[in-house]
Amino acid sequence: MTSSIDVDFSDGLAVLTLAQPLRGNPMDQAFVLALKEHVLWLWQCQGLRCVLLRAPGRDFSYGGDLRSLHEPPQGLPALVHAWTADLHTALQRLWALPVPMVAQVQGAVMGGALSLAAGCDVVIASSDSRFGSAFARIGLSCDSGTSVTLTARMGVTRARRFVLQAEVLDSAQALACGLVDEVVAPDHVEARALACARQMAQGPTAAYGEIKGLFLRAGQAQLQGQLEAEALAIARTAATEDAHEGIAAMLGKRAASFMGR
Repeated sequence: MTSSIDVDFSDGLAVLTLAQPLRGNPMDQAFVLALKEHVLWLWQCQGLRCVLLRAPGRDFSYGGDLRSLHEPPQGLPALVHAWTADLHTALQRLWALPVPMVAQVQGAVMGGALSLAAGCDVVIASSDSRFGSAFARIGLSCDSGTSVTLTARMGVTRARRFVLQAEVLDSAQALACGLVDEVVAPDHVEARALACARQMAQGPTAAYGEIKGLFLRAGQAQLQGQLEAEALAIARTAATEDAHEGIAAMLGKRAASFMGR
């Protein structure tokens, strides 16, 4: 099996590429471990000045791998505890990098993958993009820093409604509420994101790092606390009958019948 994430580095720019487009770039155990490994490498990368996050193919990512979440041998709560321990650590360290981060997204940007992109400093989206928080549709609470990254971009009221109602926004709606920073035509998104990342890689890196650090400190207590709160909350909801029903329904391509327990 190919790696879940590839990395290239040249002229101060590191390009992180989600590398399983035929599978929809799922956030499964292999993805979590690869992200953790690459984030560690980025922190040790000499001369790093910018990071570009991208995922060539039709879709950026559908988020969590539902097949992995459906009836795992160790039980869903245990699996969620294990995954979030590594994923949340990797995300927190990724977003704390003292260099700008640019995200290039297209197609489906769903679940935890939406938070991964939203935590970047600049998000450039293709006009064919659609953004969704599917957690509530499968009876789970949100994770991956969703409650922090979406609140920072959309505001608490809009972000809460977005997650509670499992909305799916098109690119124009995402731009209007601050979820993305720029929308371009599908055949221009790759060039535009690369140009933006290269421009930032040639900018005042030390100043960028200080600016990011100031904003990170302003919300650091919330981020650290919320990541742990999200991990515990999704483990609790993973133990419910509704979560098992929601996942099975999604995989079976049918409407879920939630019982509230």
